[in-house]
Amino acid sequence: MISKDQIKSLISLIKELGQETEKIKKRDFDYELKSDGSPLTEADRYVNSQLVNFISTTECKNLISEEEKQTPYHHRRNWEFYWVIDPIDGTKEFIKKGNDYTINIALCKGHRPIFGLVSRPALSDIFYAIEGSGSKKNSKIISVRNFKKGDAIKLVASKSHLNKTTMDYIENLKLKHKVETINIGSSLKICSVAEGESDLYPRFGPTCEWDTCAADIILMEAGGKILDRAGNFLNYNKKDFLNPEFIAYSCEELI
Repeated sequence: MISKDQIKSLISLIKELGQETEKIKKRDFDYELKSDGSPLTEADRYVNSQLVNFISTTECKNLISEEEKQTPYHHRRNWEFYWVIDPIDGTKEFIKKGNDYTINIALCKGHRPIFGLVSRPALSDIFYAIEGSGSKKNSKIISVRNFKKGDAIKLVASKSHLNKTTMDYIENLKLKHKVETINIGSSLKICSVAEGESDLYPRFGPTCEWDTCAADIILMEAGGKILDRAGNFLNYNKKDFLNPEFIAYSCEELI
């Protein structure tokens, strides 16, 4: 459904988009608030339009995007293949001129991703994974950390969504383990687990499918998992795009 040549073209496009978003970030720009109160910048619009143009050149035209009008569920429920994109994940971080924002694009089959790419433009990092082929960061293979009994758990938490449920979870974890907390924004939290920089990412606040889809397969192919509180994989192209609460982890001994 996506060829090696198309992946190469996409990576080249993502590099160009990263350079453009950094230029926008470094100058003065305006933003507006969407109906849900979240911000929208010209970078969101620009990246979205370029990714939509890329998708139009591929065999699959079905699309779920945070910045596009959504196809009614009775039409998309029967999609076999579809794209899920989040042009700028971490827009608030982008507005603050921070580095922890990402560009995200995934291709799904059924209810699960089969290809995912997450770009961190500020550092020119590109994570990507193809089902059955492992995960890479800047063309180098990555894998989750080999956690050993007695090691301190490196727990990654959101910069802006650390709620009471999460804090209680962390405190309970500290009763059994030494815990080091790392604060990162956007889908980089999941990628952090995938590349072995952290071990655990509990998310007990609201997220949507486009926030996790690309990073989901990157973590899976790196040897980790994202499961909901009932132990199920996250499903995509649901009637409601909200994700359940979940935990991303490097090994099952941690949960």
